[in-house]
Amino acid sequence: MNLPEDSFLSHLVELRDRLIRSLLAIGIVFLCLAPWAQDIYALLAHPLLAKLPQGGQMIATDVIGVFLVPMKVALMVAFLIALPYVLYQIWAFVAPGLYAHEKRLALPLVGASIVLFFVGMAFAYFLVFPTVFGFMASVQPEGVAWMTDIEKYLAFVLTTFIAFGVTFQVPVAVLVLVQAGIVDVEKLREWRPYVIVGAFVIGAIFTPPDVISQLMMAVPLCLLFELGLLLARFLHRRPAPTASDDGSAATAVRHESGEWKPASSTEMDAVSGDTDRQQAERKPNA
Repeated sequence: MNLPEDSFLSHLVELRDRLIRSLLAIGIVFLCLAPWAQDIYALLAHPLLAKLPQGGQMIATDVIGVFLVPMKVALMVAFLIALPYVLYQIWAFVAPGLYAHEKRLALPLVGASIVLFFVGMAFAYFLVFPTVFGFMASVQPEGVAWMTDIEKYLAFVLTTFIAFGVTFQVPVAVLVLVQAGIVDVEKLREWRPYVIVGAFVIGAIFTPPDVISQLMMAVPLCLLFELGLLLARFLHRRPAPTASDDGSAATAVRHESGEWKPASSTEMDAVSGDTDRQQAERKPNA
């Protein structure tokens, strides 16, 4: 007989093993990238170096900063490269506790979330950084040498990457809210004016104090919100399947409003129990 404590400990052991595997994967990739850490940092710093005045360069105020900062960048790149394996370990730990319809919903959302995060980072690197650094170079006062510390530049880049990566998660957030039944599409459409104001507030907080960079965050945020509404409306109107893949029970029900919504865990258990009883009644007649 398995006690609850034994089951809890077995889950902890599995979680520990999967964390160790994830850390080992990141460590192996980092060791492979370490010899090229300086080149990786130079690639990260290229948008700024391209906009510096002639003869301008970056500086390091920390004694060991010239070594630590490129290594930090190499470690972050190693994490991004190993991210698919890390996510697989997380999924393998969580998936056994999910229903079939939850797995079908979670996999596309997780995949889309990762892709959108990388798209947000690419948007910041290729469009936002050249625009922002070009603006800063144009407003440089006469007689002032514009030289940035490499540690502060790394902090700025990471903040911007995270800000735009999270911003590009708006369609996924909208889909989750609608599919979970927390809010409907019509209510989100009513919130559109507040979302637009919030987008410009977020752009003012997480971007440098210039209008161009604020617009480059606020406008995509608004467009992504509209994309999320469009996808949510399309998925919300699509008829729900009447049976699961294994043919056992329905995974969606029609509510009083006439719209299809995912069945709750209680409803799925009730339907599954009815199916078992029907199969038991057929056996004597066979």
